[in-house]
Amino acid sequence: QLQLMESGGASVQAGGSLTLSCKASGIIATSCMGWFRQTPSKEREGIAMISGSGIPQYDDSVKGRVSIYKDYTKNTLYLRIDSLTPEDTAMYYCAAARYATCPSWPLTDRSFFADWGQGTQVTVSS
Repeated sequence: QLQLMESGGASVQAGGSLTLSCKASGIIATSCMGWFRQTPSKEREGIAMISGSGIPQYDDSVKGRVSIYKDYTKNTLYLRIDSLTPEDTAMYYCAAARYATCPSWPLTDRSFFADWGQGTQVTVSS
């Protein structure tokens, strides 16, 4: 199992950028990992995944504004969001699977990811 700790959430103005971090307690090169977000009106949804070796996938709703990447020396997963809008306001969670290869998009079975962080809040004001 991996323990995951998100950080970097903040209150920012629309149009800005934000980078979220997810530090893992162990090696991440052998794990497919992902970022999810959740609001009171929406169930948790996947926005990006990255394989153990660093192959990314993105949901069409955020493609072009989002970048998911790993720093293997720090065992840390990142999510950069550009051109933030109020619709990006949510609690953001990172997750890790017990497989290096990610499923093909879209991901419907969240149980594929066995380990989850506690979440970090992103609030975007207009």
